[in-house]
Amino acid sequence: MNEQETVQTDHDTSPGETAGAPTEDQVLEALKNVFDPELGINIVDLGLVYDVKVDAHGDIDITYSLTTMGCPIGPMIEDQMRGFLAAVPGVGEVRPEMVIRPPWSPEMMSDEAKAALGIF
Repeated sequence: MNEQETVQTDHDTSPGETAGAPTEDQVLEALKNVFDPELGINIVDLGLVYDVKVDAHGDIDITYSLTTMGCPIGPMIEDQMRGFLAAVPGVGEVRPEMVIRPPWSPEMMSDEAKAALGIF
């Protein structure tokens, strides 16, 4: 019996961790740590994250855009996405995909981002 109990506890999550795939809200919270270097506002509040899908295995597909076409920070943003999501329990593969349609516009920003940039 003691061996079985030991085997069972070997697979338990660490204190503070939750089992299973992260929620979309957890993913978005982690992505709020990724900032546009020119504007100094996170990509979620800027409205650059168009869609997040998390499967049962914790693999995450992220559809995002940039503020301007041809902006060279795409690879840096994707590296940061992967880095911050790596700290979220249950995350598997992170697959960001940059899209140009629909094009980003300031109307996509959160009210907080608009206020920070003086857009009313």
